[in-house]
Amino acid sequence: MRYLLTRVGTGSSLNLGSVVRILIDSLVVGGTLATLALAREWLAWTIEEPTLAKPIAGTMSPGSLVAGVFILVSISINVFFLMGIYDLNRWRDSSNKIRTIIEAVAVSHILFGFILLMVRDFIDFSRGVLLVNFLATTLILVVIRIHAVHNPFVQNVLEGVDRLGKSEEPIKRVLVVGGAGYIGSALLRRLLDSGYEVRLLDILLFGAEPIEDLLDHPNLELQVDDCRQVDAVVRAVAGMDAVVHLAAIVGDPACEIDHDLTVDTNFLATRMLAEVAQAAGVRRFIFASTCSVYGASDEVLDEHSDLQPVSLYAKSKIACEEILTNIKSDTFAPTILRFGTIYGLSGRTRFDLVVNLLTAKAVTDGRITIHGGDQWRPFLHVDDAAAAIFAALEAPRHQVHGKTFNVGSDEQNHTIDQVANLIQSFVPSAEILQMGSDGDRRDYRVDFSRIREDLGFTPAWTIEMGINQVIEAIRSGHVTDHLDPRYSNVKALVLRGRVDHVNIDLTRLGPKTTMIYGMSFDRMTGSWTRSLLTMLAEERMSEIDLTDSGYYDQIG
Repeated sequence: MRYLLTRVGTGSSLNLGSVVRILIDSLVVGGTLATLALAREWLAWTIEEPTLAKPIAGTMSPGSLVAGVFILVSISINVFFLMGIYDLNRWRDSSNKIRTIIEAVAVSHILFGFILLMVRDFIDFSRGVLLVNFLATTLILVVIRIHAVHNPFVQNVLEGVDRLGKSEEPIKRVLVVGGAGYIGSALLRRLLDSGYEVRLLDILLFGAEPIEDLLDHPNLELQVDDCRQVDAVVRAVAGMDAVVHLAAIVGDPACEIDHDLTVDTNFLATRMLAEVAQAAGVRRFIFASTCSVYGASDEVLDEHSDLQPVSLYAKSKIACEEILTNIKSDTFAPTILRFGTIYGLSGRTRFDLVVNLLTAKAVTDGRITIHGGDQWRPFLHVDDAAAAIFAALEAPRHQVHGKTFNVGSDEQNHTIDQVANLIQSFVPSAEILQMGSDGDRRDYRVDFSRIREDLGFTPAWTIEMGINQVIEAIRSGHVTDHLDPRYSNVKALVLRGRVDHVNIDLTRLGPKTTMIYGMSFDRMTGSWTRSLLTMLAEERMSEIDLTDSGYYDQIG
């Protein structure tokens, strides 16, 4: 009953796909009752004991049967609608789905029973028929719904019906939250080069340098703000067609530093952003999740596999996935991308990632330090991560609406030992040092067939290409010190609040810039910088949000 109470008065939009489901449910409910009633009548006429048969034989007239079926179907469809079956049921997890159906069918039969008491002189169904009808109807509807969720053909048919008569307006304006970070700085260039109008919401914890060459682009608007502030988010989503949400505290160690900050940034801010975006009319919402949600398993895992998180980071991502799944609608289409462990260079490169870090240590220290080594990880270049987001944004709505995709390639599932050996093949003088287990329990291989088949996505980079890219960056002097805190999410959080870590050169900011907390600034004197440093010193700003994205694997 709790679903009924919460759904009354909220309404539910019906599309052609919902109409098809209503027709199927009507056939099930009405057909089951009619079949059982006729079977009961037939048994009554054919039973040998006249004392049992004749009192009830022939008492059900055709008109009474039709009226009873009509009443039950009418009640059931209205109850199903009020309990949210036609807009949410396909996307609930199986336990919620079964519970909702049982409750809906039970409420329908209870109401039907009350009506029969009032018109029993005209319509009379035996209690046995009603009881069996309740059980049979529930079983059939549960089987149909569960089968529909796990049957690709049925899903494609329903989605095809949903699309009839619809034509989605093209996506033109995109908000990228955390777009000055590891993945975001790679994505911005791709979006701008393709003609999108982009608004970037970022606190610029690592400065504007990762996107410095883009700041004067006519299609880029920069809003320097905190994605945890609702007023900032309301301004950011205004007029946007799509949101790409990359902002998070990323990686297991980084999330362990401050649990409250992690929940605030990763979960609460995401929920608020999604709800505000939906209310503002945003049509697409692409969320950066992680394959870390799978935890540890000996199997090759796909999007339907059980989630076994072993860290707060993974749990926060799962909680966000559930929120997005539950609030999607015909007008709001979230897409969840579970990235593998990222490697490679971008505008804001990271060296707290296993491939980048071990490669840098091989070149600079002559050592490749690993912990454990037999654990599996799926790997993905940062440019390919950006390409996957772009592919999801460009895909027809029905291909990504409410769907989850593992992002990577089957060929890039590797153990840490295998990665170390690949690096050593590029730097033969480097020594592999086994340091024993570091307590990291994650161990998973992932299947990437869905994104390959549905979106035609295949990574352009290989781990070998990424290793070579990092080596060239270090040897050419492009990266001078891979241990610099700006390359590490963990170090950035440890240093959170230190004045000398706020590194924003305002003379580099573009003309379309809104500063944090509405403060203005003088580009010649940098007065905003002094204002920010004053606030930090006075502890009026107690937290700085880490609005970048990437995926930590291990720090040697």
